[in-house]
Amino acid sequence: MQTPLTVTVITVSDRVAAGVREDRSGPLALELATAVLDVPVDLRVVPDGADAVTGAVRAALARGSRLVVTTGGTGVSPRDRTPEGTAPVLDRELPGVAEAIRRAGAEQTPHAVLTRGLVGVVDAADGHPGAVVANLPGSTGGVRDGLAVLLPLVPHLLDQLGGGDHA
Repeated sequence: MQTPLTVTVITVSDRVAAGVREDRSGPLALELATAVLDVPVDLRVVPDGADAVTGAVRAALARGSRLVVTTGGTGVSPRDRTPEGTAPVLDRELPGVAEAIRRAGAEQTPHAVLTRGLVGVVDAADGHPGAVVANLPGSTGGVRDGLAVLLPLVPHLLDQLGGGDHA
């Protein structure tokens, strides 16, 4: 029996978490993921910082999420620590996917190469069937470009995590 796809989008932003800025990237990611994957998407908001990200990603996995997408905190500002908070959760990185996301963004703006976002997998363990975790920039353009690369890969990635054939 195949495990149903569950998705969590986590906006990482001090200002959004404090209620002083509207979250535009998280709702866009939710809208795009819902439209492409045709599944419900849970949206969460956490402040910047590695510990907040680690906790939020682990909580999403504990709720059964098979795709976790963060938006924000991938740049070089002092509090941008989303990749550092994601790395401890990943079992294996997928650097080619992260590079494809940066390349797609760079076709729109040269600043896209500054994003440090990771993409990787969490192996099946403790009753969880495995998951894909991806860090996207906090801009709406970065979310749109990143999900255009990532979402078509998700079914195959999840199949592979479950031991599917490479065909």
